[in-house]
Amino acid sequence: MKERKSFSFLFELFRTFFKIGSFTFGGGFAMIPLIEKEVIDKKGWVKKDEIIDIFAASQTIPGAIAINASTFIGYKLAGRIGAIFATAGIVLPSVIIITLIASLFTNVEINPLIDAVFKGIQPVIVALIVTAAVRMWKRTINDTVGLLIAVATVLLLTVFHVNAPLLIFSGALVGIVIRRLFPDKAKKVLGKERDQ
Repeated sequence: MKERKSFSFLFELFRTFFKIGSFTFGGGFAMIPLIEKEVIDKKGWVKKDEIIDIFAASQTIPGAIAINASTFIGYKLAGRIGAIFATAGIVLPSVIIITLIASLFTNVEINPLIDAVFKGIQPVIVALIVTAAVRMWKRTINDTVGLLIAVATVLLLTVFHVNAPLLIFSGALVGIVIRRLFPDKAKKVLGKERDQ
């Protein structure tokens, strides 16, 4: 852990999350694919199964999922100081960009160029979110029970507007019940997840 608290590691942590914050428009869920690419594929700081838990935990607490996830990852890697560096890295690009836009344009919506930029970026953001969802779906929905939980969650969220943290908490309870009632099934599902 000591080498992970070195300034060079902390700077790399800051730089990685600064890059994520700089190149992801739309924030929040749009950052998920880039966070996965950087911290799993490139850096190897977090495992694939861990990132899903990090995103789930980040969604249950107040604040933007990307900021919460970066704070969580920073803390996991280098304690409190790591959380500070990762959070500063993910937040600083937005602060800089918003400050520049605010100083250049008094009314962003009236400026046709800015409006055109945002209209072009919006479909890309939707595609990034869908891509992240498909990747996470492939890693986590691997049996009928998981499929039923996912479909029920989508219905409860979109039709009945149930609070997302409540759904995550409910999913945790369902997981506990399934593990207690069907321990062999739970081991089989957990074994599949570890193999991926």
